[in-house]
Amino acid sequence: MHFTTLASGSSGNSILVGENSRHFLVDCGISGKSLLHNLSQVNILDSELEGIVVTHEHVDHIRGVGVLARKLKIPIYATAGLWEAMGSCLGKLAENQCIEVQDSFSCAGLEVKLYPTSHDSRESYGLKVSRPKRQDKMHLAIGIATDSGVITEEMHRHLKGCDAFVVEANYDDKQLWNGSYPWYLKKRISGQYGHLENRQLAEGLSEWIEENTQRVVLAHLSEENNTPQIALSTVTRILRELNTARKCPDVQVQVAPRYTPHELIRLRE
Repeated sequence: MHFTTLASGSSGNSILVGENSRHFLVDCGISGKSLLHNLSQVNILDSELEGIVVTHEHVDHIRGVGVLARKLKIPIYATAGLWEAMGSCLGKLAENQCIEVQDSFSCAGLEVKLYPTSHDSRESYGLKVSRPKRQDKMHLAIGIATDSGVITEEMHRHLKGCDAFVVEANYDDKQLWNGSYPWYLKKRISGQYGHLENRQLAEGLSEWIEENTQRVVLAHLSEENNTPQIALSTVTRILRELNTARKCPDVQVQVAPRYTPHELIRLRE
């Protein structure tokens, strides 16, 4: 299995997950043209994309979904509530491109489980993407969690023990409260239905990381209220303080670039 971020932040988000030559996207919050350019940067053919899974209807997650689906003639996977919330924003689609899903389905040969996150949208989901269990292959799982104001019980249940994570470290508390955002926006970001602060995320990770965990990618960083250096240093420091590094000394923690793709990460067998 492999994965990468193709864009990450309030200006647009997209994650690629796949195995061998089969892939799907989690969201497409940038233009279709930018997405295809970034895809080429990690040497993935657009003809190998088999679908787009939507986590929620905010524009930084769906901006290019309709255009890309039409261009590549691929389906979009979303819950009934998300189709109601975003359907009019995507433009005209063929009937077989509108796939309504519940909490568990398959895409590009991988198993996808949705779980709710806590965000100010109609519906908002994280994902656990797993390779189907086979005798000749290791079971591997990638946990994805962005856009949540709190660490939920569902996040604990689905993310514990994943081999890799793409998780939100949106803001630094001091940067947010000392910054230029208006009060109502600071309250929204830091509230129950906003985003995860660096320390919040690190404390969640300390419970999810186990001996098999290989990679952590910090995603959806705020451009105004965080920096890659602050996010990385805060998360790694807290993981050390909570003895997570002792439990899993080889785990690598990295930060997703905002506009360009992260290198393709291939999980060890």
